[in-house]
Amino acid sequence: MSSEAPKLYVHKPKKAQLKKHLQQLRSSPSPSPSPSPSSSSVPSSTSVIPPKLPPAQPKATQPNESFARRFKFLWPLLLAVNLSVGAYVFMRTKKKDNTEEEVAAVSPSPISLISTVSVEEPVKEREPISLVEQHELYNWILEEKRKLKPKNPEEKKKIDEEKAILKQFIRAKSPPSL
Repeated sequence: MSSEAPKLYVHKPKKAQLKKHLQQLRSSPSPSPSPSPSSSSVPSSTSVIPPKLPPAQPKATQPNESFARRFKFLWPLLLAVNLSVGAYVFMRTKKKDNTEEEVAAVSPSPISLISTVSVEEPVKEREPISLVEQHELYNWILEEKRKLKPKNPEEKKKIDEEKAILKQFIRAKSPPSL
């Protein structure tokens, strides 16, 4: 076996180009048969004419090659950029959550800031609610508690206790003042 590596065609012509070239060779006059090397001591220069093929198209403009294969060097770059942008967005939102929690833990509540800055206003006295209105209010609250759908047994127990207290207020001769 020969030690030569197989020859690779960098600019391999297409079948259509080869057919055109063969048709041109057939239509043109054929060269005379080459004389045998033993008959003459000087080899003739016209003995073998190498076929002239039209230049092949550049690789980038070949229509049969897909876009992904033509720019395959871009895929790792695209993947790296995509991952880095994703990591940046993820860390940025995580950092915002942490800072909001820290600010809430460190800074005093806005209500306390307002109360320390503003002048305290006197508490306004409201008119007392009549017994009839209190009774109606307790009945309304009881109806709303009956409409609630408990999600678990603990919540059901809590609602039942609140309803029992409301029933006591409704039955009492003098309900507690509001």
